[in-house]
Amino acid sequence: MEFIKQQPSSKAPAVWFTGDVWWDVIVAGQEPSRMRANLVRFAPSARTHWHSHALGQTLHIVSGVALIGTRDGTVFEAHPGETVACPPHEEHWHGAAPDRFMEHIALWEGTDDGTPETAWAEPVTDQQYNGPRTTHNQ
Repeated sequence: MEFIKQQPSSKAPAVWFTGDVWWDVIVAGQEPSRMRANLVRFAPSARTHWHSHALGQTLHIVSGVALIGTRDGTVFEAHPGETVACPPHEEHWHGAAPDRFMEHIALWEGTDDGTPETAWAEPVTDQQYNGPRTTHNQ
């Protein structure tokens, strides 16, 4: 058993995010593990750029209201305790609603063949961010 040395909080790079975003790395697995997990904090209206993950991504909402957008224009609203799975290679974005902070735990896997685990694309426009919202009906 091993306690993982905690890294300091880091500001997320503007090349991948719009607005004020910070993260704490929970785990960046070392071989043979490919596990990745970050606690990510978004200021109101802050969001990722469009991106996809080679092996998919899971988002667990901790606090606030999360918005998760897909290329077909759908903007899902997710609340604390909800978990959203994004399939491999699906382009999406996620961030905070305009009126409150949001925290989520982002979970994904690294690749074992050297290909990038995340493919980043262009920023999400205000029109895309402000698209009609839908909630998950259980």
